[in-house]
Amino acid sequence: MQHHDTLPPYCESLTTYHRRESVTVNIGELTMGSQFPIRVQSMTTTNTMDTQGTIEQSIRMIDAGCELVRITAPSMREAKNLEEIRKGLRERGYTTPLVADIHYTPNAAEIAARVVEKVRINPGNYVDKKQFNIIEYTDAEYQEELDRIRTRFVPLINICKEYGTALRIGTNHGSLSDRIMSRYGDNPDGMVESALEFLRIAEDEGYCNIVLSMKSSNPLVMIHAYRLLVSRLKREGLKPYPLHLGVTEAGDGEDGRLKSALGIGTLLEDGLGDTIRVSLTEEPEAEIPVAQALARRYA
Repeated sequence: MQHHDTLPPYCESLTTYHRRESVTVNIGELTMGSQFPIRVQSMTTTNTMDTQGTIEQSIRMIDAGCELVRITAPSMREAKNLEEIRKGLRERGYTTPLVADIHYTPNAAEIAARVVEKVRINPGNYVDKKQFNIIEYTDAEYQEELDRIRTRFVPLINICKEYGTALRIGTNHGSLSDRIMSRYGDNPDGMVESALEFLRIAEDEGYCNIVLSMKSSNPLVMIHAYRLLVSRLKREGLKPYPLHLGVTEAGDGEDGRLKSALGIGTLLEDGLGDTIRVSLTEEPEAEIPVAQALARRYA
């Protein structure tokens, strides 16, 4: 466990609203960060190989006010097909940036980074595997694992630099690696460290077009993790990257809306958050008005 007694505060004031200052990230034509409005995004639920269906759903989302469309790309096939989806949207006059959602497959990320404006990777499963093993690492062994991550991650960074692609390092409480769990635990400490390992490599490589997220389906864990992340970035002298807020699998109806508002709203009140995604088990366009209602308060 890390000690948090020396951490800088995560917000300027507990009683007056101050938006946290962040660097600006460029995602295609969209600018994100504290100098800009809080951006609203959502994710398609279609099969990514269903080009037409994905285009149609994306259009419904964009028409509802979605400023960033995220599409899952679990394998290289889907990553390649993002090109067709993007082309179809552009042909119909839609220039909204697309985000590829990647789990497990660095090869898919490297394809997607050449095609869409932003790629989301999960540091818990980009290189590491999760076999639910508890492994005691020596410091030397742990460093070897970090070197392995660097080797797998740097090619993606180089592609992002070359193509002007943004990157979201999106930790998920439900998918921390065995390595992180063994050393830090299944908690906000582990979540933050998981992202920072990737972030340090990116900064070493001079790449900063990055957004960070710390999602959990438990709003309390999620709130704690984002606050901790902000403090740790300050303490380590890393850049204040924009934050993507979200409660995973919030559910549907009133429950889903309340759960999302609780987690996202608490952090927005802290002045944290530059883009939000409300995860409801409904059509993606239904998420947009909820996210807009939360963001509007800070406009």
